[in-house]
Formats: sequence, C-alpha cells, structure tokens
Amino acid sequence: MKKMFLISFFIISLLFTTTTPANKTFNISEEKLQEIALQYGKKARKRFELWDKVMQSSKSKDILHKLKDVNDFWNKIKYKRDIVVWRKKDYWATPFEFLSVGAGDCEDYAIAKYFSLRELGVPDSKLRITYVKLLRAGRKYEEAHMVLTYYHKPGATPIVLDNVNKKLKLATTRKDLRPVYSFNAQGLWQAKNRGRTSIKVGSNNLRNWKSMMSRI
Repeated sequence: MKKMFLISFFIISLLFTTTTPANKTFNISEEKLQEIALQYGKKARKRFELWDKVMQSSKSKDILHKLKDVNDFWNKIKYKRDIVVWRKKDYWATPFEFLSVGAGDCEDYAIAKYFSLRELGVPDSKLRITYVKLLRAGRKYEEAHMVLTYYHKPGATPIVLDNVNKKLKLATTRKDLRPVYSFNAQGLWQAKNRGRTSIKVGSNNLRNWKSMMSRI
C-alpha cells in the first residue's frame, strides 16, 4: 500500500516532469503550464507557478516553516462549497483539481496540505487528515469540518493546519474543534476523550478517499 501510494503521489496528474533551468518553475514543465493555462486559464497557471515556488523554497527549511509555508499558501485559495464548484454534495478534489479551479472546501484544503507536505519529505506517519466538529463563535450547533494534523512524534499533541483559523495551533488550544476520526494513506483512527487519544481501527477504506486516489 505504501509503495503504491508513493508511486501514485509522484505522478499526480502527470504534473511533475523534468524541467530545464530556462523554465520559470522547478518541478513543472513549460509544456504542462501551457496545458493548464489553455484548459483552466492564466490565473490557474499563475497559481501553479506560485505553488511551485513555495514548494521549492520550503525544501531546505525546518518542519515548522514547512508547515507554515504550506498552510499559508493553500489557505489563500478561495473557499466554495462542493455544490457550487463540482455540482455535487460531497466531492474530495485532488490537489491538481483544487489548484486548477482555484476553489474548494475544507477537505480540499486538508488533502492539498497533506500531499504537499508528503512531497516535502514529511513522513506519512506524522500526518493525519482529521474529521472534526467545529463550533464557531456565536453559533449554537457544531458543523462538520476537516483539518490536517501534524504529530512530531507518536502520542504528541498535534499541530492543526486549518483554513478557518489560519494560524498554526496546538490541538489543545483549539477548544472549538472536537475530533471524531482521522486518517492517512496508512489507516483510520477513531478519536477518544475529545481527541486527546485515538485508536487505530483499520485501513483507510473511506469511499471518498478511494475515489480521489483513483483520479491521481
């Protein structure tokens, strides 16, 4: 599973190709950028160029700066509900799709940050996409939400990468979030004690995840 995941990851939509020093980007060919511009417009091309620059500059940075760079970049993408963007009630976009259309909802941010950090060498074991219940200020009821969480070591309090509260925060300071379950390419975990602990319940067989991976 891990080997197949890594192979799939490095050929996301045939995005990454060998480039020459003359190109504006380090990891995306001029030919691919032209294809993106033709299909999605000049603004989409610009988003890919900016993303590539962020990824390239983050490679040599420490983990906290990697987290911040990735979190800040993706949080600049517009928030729009799936029904507006994809005409579907629930659609998990690939990072390529998210960046191409320039809009998405909470799971799209979390997924894009997850793949970006994996590309920057962060181990899968340290990252989980976490389904939470979010209680916004002044609201009576919780709403479904997704964030990315980073664990420096097993059992450590994770850092939350979120598109609502855009600053990196320790999970213990996010009293507005109630974790329900989390997942990555290796498995699925059920949250316990309001997310203070979790238990692995098996492999990641989430339908939306499998559908998204099939498009990578």
